[in-house]
Amino acid sequence: MKVPLLDLQAQLEYLEDDLVAAVTRVVQSTRYIQGPEVEALEEEVAAYCGASYGVGVSSGTDALLISLMSLGIGQGDKVLTTPYSFFATMGVILRLGAVPVFADIDPISYNMDPARMEEILKADTEREIKAIIPVHLYGQCADMSSIMQLADSFGIPVIEDAAQAIGADCPMILDTNRKIGRAGSMGLAGCFSFFPSKNLGGIGDAGMVVTQNKDFAEKLVLMRNHGAQPKYYHKIVGGNFRLDPIQAAALRVKLPYLDRWHTNRNENATVYSRLLTESTLVGDGRVVCPQIVYSGEFSASGKQLNYHIFNQYVLRVEKRDELREWLQKNDIGCEIYYPVPLHKQECLAKLSIDTHCPVAEKAAGETIALPIYPELTVEMQNYVVEKIVQFYD
Repeated sequence: MKVPLLDLQAQLEYLEDDLVAAVTRVVQSTRYIQGPEVEALEEEVAAYCGASYGVGVSSGTDALLISLMSLGIGQGDKVLTTPYSFFATMGVILRLGAVPVFADIDPISYNMDPARMEEILKADTEREIKAIIPVHLYGQCADMSSIMQLADSFGIPVIEDAAQAIGADCPMILDTNRKIGRAGSMGLAGCFSFFPSKNLGGIGDAGMVVTQNKDFAEKLVLMRNHGAQPKYYHKIVGGNFRLDPIQAAALRVKLPYLDRWHTNRNENATVYSRLLTESTLVGDGRVVCPQIVYSGEFSASGKQLNYHIFNQYVLRVEKRDELREWLQKNDIGCEIYYPVPLHKQECLAKLSIDTHCPVAEKAAGETIALPIYPELTVEMQNYVVEKIVQFYD
C-alpha cells in the first residue's frame, strides 16, 4: 500500500470545479493586483481568527518579515524566539540585520518554554530584545498566557508565528480574566502561511498578518506596497509583499472546509494514538505519541475548541533515522521537522551566538511526522502502524 505524506489530489476530487471557477473569475475580472478577492479574504480570515484586521501578503515568510519591519526592527536589535521551527522564523530576523536569541523548548509541546524565556528576559539588562516571536508548532499553540504576561511586564511586542496553526485555540489567563485565545489574535500580530501543505493551503505561496491594532494594520498595508501612500509618494521603505488575488480566490473556496478538515485531522490523530498505544511500543517508551497540552475546555456554546489542529502528527521515537528509511521503503511518506535546530544552522557560525538548547537538540534527533491529511483512511493508518510495529519487532 502507498501512503503519501500529503495527498492534495484527494482534495481536488471535491474542490476542483470550485477552484477552477474561482481562478476563472479572477482572470475574467482583470483585477490581477489586490482587488475584491484579496479584500474579502482579509475580512474572512480576520473574522475566523478573532482579529479585527487582516493584511494579505505574498507568503508566510513575508508575513513575519513585514511585521518586524513595521516594528522598526533593524541592525543590532535582538529578537527572542524558539530554536525549533522552520528556518523562516529565524531567517527574517537575520535579513533585517537583527540577532536571534533562542529560548529552549518544552519537551511535550515542542513550543518555546516560558521559564527559559523569563530567564533570558531578566538577563537582558540592556533591554536589547525588541520583539518576541513564539511559534505555534505542528498546530498547537504555545503557552500564550505565560508568554503574554512576560512580554507585557517587559514591554516587548509579540509577533505570533502561527504559520502551522490557523484555527488553533488555547486558554488565556491575564490577571484574573480567563478567555479562549485563537492562534494569531493574542499578540500584537499573528502571521500565517498558506503554503499548500498547511491546513488552509493555497495553490501557490500566500500569507497573511492579522492584528487587533488599527495603527499597526495601516502600517502593514503601507509596508507591503513599497511604503507608498498615495501612489508614487513613499513615506517609508517597504517592499512588494502583496497577496496574489488568484491565491485569495482559491483560499476563499477552501476556508469554509477548514473546521471540517481540523476535525478529520484530530480524528486521524486519535486513531494513530489508539493503535500505537494498543501496541507495546508506547508502553516501553520506544514511541511517544503527541500530547494535547490543553484539553477539556469548552466555549460558551458547548462546542469543543481546537486545542491542536494537527498540521503535523509528530512522534518521538528510538532509532528515528532507521525508522524513516524503513517507512520510505514501505511506501509510507514521512518527514523530519526539523533535523537541525536553528541555533545549529551553518549560517549562524559567523555570529558566534552562544546558545544552549539541549531540549531542542534532543527533539531534532528523535522526532518524525506521519501522514495526517484529512482524507487519510483508517486502512492507511493501520498499515502505517503495522509497519512501525514490524520495524521495532
